[in-house]
Amino acid sequence: MTPLWFRTSDRPAVRTGDLPVDHYDHVVIGGGITGLSAALMLARSGRTVAVVEARYLGAAATGHTTGKVSLLQGTRLSSIGEHHGPEVLTDYLEANRAAQEWLLDYCRTRDLGVEMRTAVTFASTPDGVRQVVKEESACRRAGLSTERTTCPELPFRTSIGIAVDDQAQIDPMVVLGSLAADIRGLGGDVIEGVRVRGVKHRKGYVLDTEAGELSADSVIVATGTPFLDRGGFFARVHARRSYAAAFAVDEPIPEDMYLSADSPSVSLRTAPDPDNPDERLLLVGGFGHDVGRVRSEQSHVDEMLAWTRDRFPTARLVARWSAQDYESIDELPYVGPLLPGTDGLQIATGFAKWGLTNGVAGALAITGHLLGSPLPWASTFRPWRNSELASVTSLASNNASVAVQMVSGYLALLRPVDKEPREGAGAVGHSGVLPRGVCTVGGSTTTVAPICTHLYGVLRWNDAERSWDCPLHGSRFDHAGRVLEGPATRPLPGAGTATPD
Repeated sequence: MTPLWFRTSDRPAVRTGDLPVDHYDHVVIGGGITGLSAALMLARSGRTVAVVEARYLGAAATGHTTGKVSLLQGTRLSSIGEHHGPEVLTDYLEANRAAQEWLLDYCRTRDLGVEMRTAVTFASTPDGVRQVVKEESACRRAGLSTERTTCPELPFRTSIGIAVDDQAQIDPMVVLGSLAADIRGLGGDVIEGVRVRGVKHRKGYVLDTEAGELSADSVIVATGTPFLDRGGFFARVHARRSYAAAFAVDEPIPEDMYLSADSPSVSLRTAPDPDNPDERLLLVGGFGHDVGRVRSEQSHVDEMLAWTRDRFPTARLVARWSAQDYESIDELPYVGPLLPGTDGLQIATGFAKWGLTNGVAGALAITGHLLGSPLPWASTFRPWRNSELASVTSLASNNASVAVQMVSGYLALLRPVDKEPREGAGAVGHSGVLPRGVCTVGGSTTTVAPICTHLYGVLRWNDAERSWDCPLHGSRFDHAGRVLEGPATRPLPGAGTATPD
């Protein structure tokens, strides 16, 4: 379950231990595209900067993305258009355009291997056709030119497609490695293997980390979802997991980037084979679901593999992985102060699977604010915006679902737990009077207390990832209880220190 990108780039060993210094102008929490690009922008301005990553660079969304850098984002614009007017659509497009230009310019300057492609949103079902037509209209309103296409490259029937030329695909881990090297080259620090557990406002900001305290004039929280409960962002976004796989294929494969508007959504692109750079691999992604709220995650993986082999009969699996991302209640990212009036504590989240552009846009917006050069579109993404009032129904529905998951989870603890599950299986229940989660991975059976350390939801076993997932707000723990995804910051009782997958 290692992403293809970790086979195409050298990931250095995680360095842990003492913090290099105890004060910086800016500390960025999170070693993905948002955090590293923001840190580089600040370091270029002459500021002292540190990036603090709990696990290793690219451990979360960025290292598990499909690597598309596109302004045509499936049916994203039409989804935003259902909640907002044309001015917001224009701002969203301009933010992504600015981010795309920054990222591609950076990649070209560093010779990082940008592949230009046409991006296509297509459909094969009547419902999908309606979604594509809506997206075409939303693109027109936002100012993004599209063309109709019959998708002749695809080896299966499609009913409609819209295309945008001159989009891009990249290897995200190569980009992260270059960003980190440039930050260090400018005197900044990139610290891996150190988890931040809290931030206090005290003559600036003081960060409580596993390696001691760290202070800064400002802090950027660039984690998938803000791990600080102030602002209640854990209730204002919901976590989604999706899957991806790379295949060696004998028959011709499509070279452009495709994303279906049908359900389940399917993503296609190509990438060089790391074992044979002259050959191309087919990357298939999608088949997503809410975190911890399906009977079997493996069934979604199986559906993806079956879909691929049905349409590409010679497909042979090379790598498989999954990603987690977050969607806001009104479809727009949250970028700006964690709380009103706290300009020194900034957050960026809610990228809805388009973090390579939205994440860089978030970095541009936050650094523009901190450096006194605010961007004209940045206010559209401020976390405390009036448009959320119109999305109160979505907020209520989301949190009603959380309540249902909380109750059903505790009911699951009423049954006795299997003490020796089969390989790859896990379950929650009780042993005596204590709640127990038991799983078997690699021939070893492990027992944990299956209660999320964030807000005490009962965890579910993920049979595809061999992890414990929280259905409330998307926290995830490995089979032994170490934190994989927030907003939880503490491991399950008795778990060890987080390590790479």
